[in-house]
Amino acid sequence: MHPVMMENFQFAAITLMTLMTVALAIWMPRHLNDDKVLNRSRWMMAAGLALLGIHFLIQYLFKLRVQGVTPAVFVNLLFFIPCCYCLSLCVLNLQRQGRLRPLEWMSGPLTLLIAAGILTDAYLTNGADPLADTPLMRRAEVTAGICYSIMQIYYTYLQITEMRRMRQALANYYDRERGNLLNWMLYTSAVLATIAIMLPVLIYFTGPILVVYGLIIFGGLFYMWLQFIGYIRTNAANSMREAEENENEMDMDTADAYDKVRDRERIEEAARNWLSADRHLRCGITIKTAADEMQIPRHQLTLWLKTTEYGQFSNWITYHRIEAAKEMLKQHNDWNNETIAQECGFNTRNYFQAVFRKQTGMTPAQYVESL
Repeated sequence: MHPVMMENFQFAAITLMTLMTVALAIWMPRHLNDDKVLNRSRWMMAAGLALLGIHFLIQYLFKLRVQGVTPAVFVNLLFFIPCCYCLSLCVLNLQRQGRLRPLEWMSGPLTLLIAAGILTDAYLTNGADPLADTPLMRRAEVTAGICYSIMQIYYTYLQITEMRRMRQALANYYDRERGNLLNWMLYTSAVLATIAIMLPVLIYFTGPILVVYGLIIFGGLFYMWLQFIGYIRTNAANSMREAEENENEMDMDTADAYDKVRDRERIEEAARNWLSADRHLRCGITIKTAADEMQIPRHQLTLWLKTTEYGQFSNWITYHRIEAAKEMLKQHNDWNNETIAQECGFNTRNYFQAVFRKQTGMTPAQYVESL
């Protein structure tokens, strides 16, 4: 690639990363409503994009590509590892709702330390010109690149595992907003995996192939950033709407409070009738569908659920599905789990078994044995 074209490419990357980082760090906080999980993910993404911007700034200022492969590799690896680590944790943090394990926190820093140690050792033993493109330096670069790829494969595996779990849950209680979030997570994981797989292109190659790869990566990162911002704003809008509904409830006078009691009794009766008709034993039930069938406003059903021990629709319907499954197991102890799952509205046998064990403390087979 011509040096001038390379510099223009790097300058565009610096500008794009800077704008996206500033938007996350300064513009978005007013939409977050003190959501700790989203705030943590926001800072993780901002850190990842900022590191990528610094990486291109160093490449641009010191013209490392012109000096040869080895100087560029040092900067690429030592910035790409923490960058992708931050972006991967951003996704995983949302999937786990902030419950990250120590190994997931430490894998990135450990990978960076190992890669830095390998490169530094080769640099110190490379002879008169430490940054010369020698076989020793190439081996060190490849080894460090493999360490980075292993790290990214590990995080991609964790993200895919969590996405499968979330999709199983959503298959039983369809939620368009969460479905869109899952799609964003899927595309983000694909972008990060692509960066890891195609890293040798970014490190060792020049010319048109580098431009094409760079455009794909930047397009993917921009999409990831844009969808994340959209999710934050949607989440903020939903939180604001719920707060307004709660505030309206709190502002009721004595007469309104009496009406509220009557509304609660009406909702409870409608919910009992809906459950008695086994309307909950169908796949893909949404809170909107349930509210329509009960002939009550969705927001009233949501507020009523918040006053119960269940808190939200998914917990409420899961509890009653498992109670129905227990009755079926008593009456038809020869039925297999696949049949029970279908009869009780669960999308898959595995998900039914997992939820049953979580609620009852035993598997369906153990429950039958205990009867």
